[in-house]
Amino acid sequence: MSTKTIEQAATMWELVEARAAASPDVVVLYDGDDREVTFAELRDRAERVAAGLHDLGVGHGTRVTWQLPTRIETVVLSLALARLGAVQNPILPLYRDREVGFVVSQVGAEFFCVPGDWNGFDFVAMADRIKAEHGIDPTVLVTYDSLPEGDPATLPPAPTDGDEVRWIYYTSGTTSAPKGVQHSDGTLMAGGLGLADAVKLSADDIGSIAFPYSHIAGPDYLMTLLYRGCGAVLVEAFKLDDAVELFARKGATMAGGGPAFYQMYLAKQRTQPGVPIIPSLRLLSGGGAPKPPEMYTEVKEEMGIPVCHGYGMTECPMIAQGGPDDTEAQLMYTDGPPVTGISIRIVTLEGEVAPQGTDGEVRVKGPMVFKGYTDPSLDADAFDDDGWFRTGDLGHLDEGGHVVLTGRLKDVIIRKGENISAKEIEDLLYQHPKVGDVAVIGLPDRERGERVCACVETATGAEPLEFAEMVAYLKDHELMVQKIPEQLEVVDALPRNNTLGKILKTDLRDQFRDKPWSPPARG
Repeated sequence: MSTKTIEQAATMWELVEARAAASPDVVVLYDGDDREVTFAELRDRAERVAAGLHDLGVGHGTRVTWQLPTRIETVVLSLALARLGAVQNPILPLYRDREVGFVVSQVGAEFFCVPGDWNGFDFVAMADRIKAEHGIDPTVLVTYDSLPEGDPATLPPAPTDGDEVRWIYYTSGTTSAPKGVQHSDGTLMAGGLGLADAVKLSADDIGSIAFPYSHIAGPDYLMTLLYRGCGAVLVEAFKLDDAVELFARKGATMAGGGPAFYQMYLAKQRTQPGVPIIPSLRLLSGGGAPKPPEMYTEVKEEMGIPVCHGYGMTECPMIAQGGPDDTEAQLMYTDGPPVTGISIRIVTLEGEVAPQGTDGEVRVKGPMVFKGYTDPSLDADAFDDDGWFRTGDLGHLDEGGHVVLTGRLKDVIIRKGENISAKEIEDLLYQHPKVGDVAVIGLPDRERGERVCACVETATGAEPLEFAEMVAYLKDHELMVQKIPEQLEVVDALPRNNTLGKILKTDLRDQFRDKPWSPPARG
């Protein structure tokens, strides 16, 4: 057994052992069935499961795909695989035959862990279809509420190399074909430590994992618990009322996930103004999508707590993160300072390092940056000549060193040769009382190159926004006339992914690209 301290741990398993030794009786996992698991119990059960998996043929380097909901068993399985040094490939439970078949086949999975029949879908039947279609034969294990167990005394030594690739995540493919992103224990541990430091996590906190644990934020968040010796409440399938009741009952101090979650908690709070829906909550935290500044104000005024928004991506799970010590202006208008261990460089579109306050592409270096793609031919475009990862995000560092995101390289609308930030327009329109949410996109236009189109979801109880109202509102807020959208599309609901509720702009572009349109009068 390892004798390393928490600070000395180089692998996830060493961190598990160090925390179990330091805080054996502290509860680390809670769930909706009122089950509780302490750090010592988590270590012991993961080791037994590792032995059971080893008996089935799983060992160091074995490629194991798992597509499982957010449950205690899933966390145990992932740590058991970490104990063995297997290569894990988590897949979101919402993916189906086409996406899963592509990933399992490309990864070369030798084992495929599924939940059986879950949430109205037969995952075993899908696995059988994939095996037949792709000519592959991974061993399929149903690991929903039971896991294989064995004698830990039969286990080989635990891995000691924290830099070895042991995690493969796939990007969502919302802007291009899915890419396999390779991580090590060390990269995910560094991301978790960055988050724990930023939000001032302590042993007194109880966090929450209401998003899929198979998302890269899952193990990343688990690392925060191991570093700080605190627990989190797991939510298997997010339903707002159930989650709020559970978090209140367990005394959760942190909740969130992203702007879509912030909006849901706000909507719930508005049903009982003045009475906190989760009295123990000290902050909302998340990432995954831009946060309009006004959303911070709404949460602060109506829930009495701050939103500490962060910035990360599959290739680098933590880049920047707001924290409780930041000013209100910083929490409103930035995504926080760089997290522990990361370096950020802003590079202009001309390739020069940008001066402070000047927009450019955000590029990063640090121990949480991924180890390259499964297709190494993609690495040349992903990293610049100095080894900085090119995020594809646009932004700058303010006078306090905080990150201010202003859009995506691919989200810049080029209208008559002028670069227009979609986010600038979105942040303004979000404040309109008739707007529940908004996405601004560029659509092909023969005269302009691209025209600006605002896609608006109507606020609850409001009338739909009219084009003339939008134009007048943006003029009143002194938006340059060239940036005011030429097109307004009011939709019942903006398309989102099912992980963190990120708006799928590619779907909107596909929906409205060929819609007949003529320039309206701007008044």
